[in-house]
Amino acid sequence: MKCSGRKYIKTESLPFFWCSGCGNGIIFAALTRAMEENNLDNKDIVAVTGIGCWGKADDYLTTHTFHGTHGRAIAVATGIKLANPLLKVFALVGDGDGITIGGNHLIHAARRNIDIIVIMSNNFNYGMTGGQYSGTTPFNSITATSSYGHVEDAFDVSSLVKSAGAGYVARCTIANPHMIQQLISKAIKKRQGFRFIEVISICPTHYGKYNQMSSAVEMIKDLSERTVNFKDIDQIAPEDLGNKIMVGEYQNQEVEGFVHRYQRLKQSILPT
Repeated sequence: MKCSGRKYIKTESLPFFWCSGCGNGIIFAALTRAMEENNLDNKDIVAVTGIGCWGKADDYLTTHTFHGTHGRAIAVATGIKLANPLLKVFALVGDGDGITIGGNHLIHAARRNIDIIVIMSNNFNYGMTGGQYSGTTPFNSITATSSYGHVEDAFDVSSLVKSAGAGYVARCTIANPHMIQQLISKAIKKRQGFRFIEVISICPTHYGKYNQMSSAVEMIKDLSERTVNFKDIDQIAPEDLGNKIMVGEYQNQEVEGFVHRYQRLKQSILPT
């Protein structure tokens, strides 16, 4: 099914705020196409954002939106879903917003299997505020706050969310827009549980510049060359997996979502 996603895009607000070469436009387009592919009604969607470059996505959606504070998008999305379980609730978070400042919310929402869809744009730094390192910045990377090389190891966010018990966890990159749409669409089709899509993106303005990647094209080419699908992992020697980006489904299990459990509990204790 060929989709444009146009009905969800506030065209009068274009062009996008994002820098030239930023991966967020690719993720945004894939998200709106996935919404159309699943015939979602604008009035039934709420997109919750926090602070950061990806947090500007709500400016361009014709759905209901809520722009919250830094690191709290998942918490707000949880409240909205509990208030109206019929809504399809998306939390659009960056790596700074979603795992660095908001990491505690991410872990516990996954553990509780809150019935929301989280789409994380992971560009390895705080893009909006000048390129400081985040919880996903790779070891030895140069950033505005690690000019001699980052001394910390990065979170493997998808593995973390998987281990917390989320119903659906997947990773992809902006080098493959069709895969982004495909995974988001699959997450939409699942009716219960916490659904998490990590999209490896790029920040040419800061991360690329600091790490001597000359252009967005070069950065996307690098993502493409380092991408390995889980289906092909047996064909690669373990010693060659060091800098590879694993993509595909980390976890896809049937779970009873938090909202369903909560409603069932209420029915069991409240008088009829």
